[in-house]
Amino acid sequence: MTNPLSQYFRQPSIYIKLPSGGQHYPPGALDVPSNGELPVYPMTAIDEITYRTPDALFNGSAVVNVIQSCLPNIKNAWAVPSSDVDAILTAIRIASFGHDMPVDCYCPKCNNEDNFTVDLRTILDTLKSANYNDPICHRDLEIYFKPMSYQTLNENNRVQFEEQKMLQNLNSDEATTDEDRARKIGDVLKKITDMTVNSIAQSISTIKTPDSLVSETEFIIDFLKNCESQLFAQIRDRVISMKNLSEIKPLSVKCTACGTEYQQPFTLDMTSFFDRAS
Repeated sequence: MTNPLSQYFRQPSIYIKLPSGGQHYPPGALDVPSNGELPVYPMTAIDEITYRTPDALFNGSAVVNVIQSCLPNIKNAWAVPSSDVDAILTAIRIASFGHDMPVDCYCPKCNNEDNFTVDLRTILDTLKSANYNDPICHRDLEIYFKPMSYQTLNENNRVQFEEQKMLQNLNSDEATTDEDRARKIGDVLKKITDMTVNSIAQSISTIKTPDSLVSETEFIIDFLKNCESQLFAQIRDRVISMKNLSEIKPLSVKCTACGTEYQQPFTLDMTSFFDRAS
């Protein structure tokens, strides 16, 4: 029996085209309409409760559940490429609470607090995806790239947070001897280094040699650990520049008190980004 109240269920508020154009999704993870525009529904009360659950925010499941609720064409949000994440979350914010968002800024010169309203539609229009078909050519190698999945991105962020927190605790722990502290700090820094290499490896789709195509992550990690430093730096810088293209840029702000112009970071802090406007 059809629910007679179904006609009153939420309807799409906006439609978006993904920066990736629907590329880099595994089979079955995304259902793209013929016009390429995905409907975006406003959040439900259950969605709002979900993203306020600390454990669900920390392990990424809150974001995954909200994405799949508000963009039902995305069947597996863990597989969403990093190049689409900011655009999707911004679209959900617009669909749920409108395109205006208040932002608090603090002048780095006089510490004056300014309050601005940002039009999220303008930010959404600036989010682009890099050209992942442009390889780095080195000798007889061709190195091709891909965006990380949200699952990999979230896991890397979680590990980085935990390791940085451990470093802070070590530096403030007066009971730890200098020798133990140095050893533990060395262990943490090694983990962070390994995570950096792994992140870069997860951003490489294939390395083409004259004889083969290498896509196995373990082989690519081994290559990154043993290639010359200049090539590693070139690969790292390419990964960073492609990542920056799909992320929200800092806001250009002018202090109303002293006139100083500065850049205000605008990040998708999930603890506040989806707060309901008063």
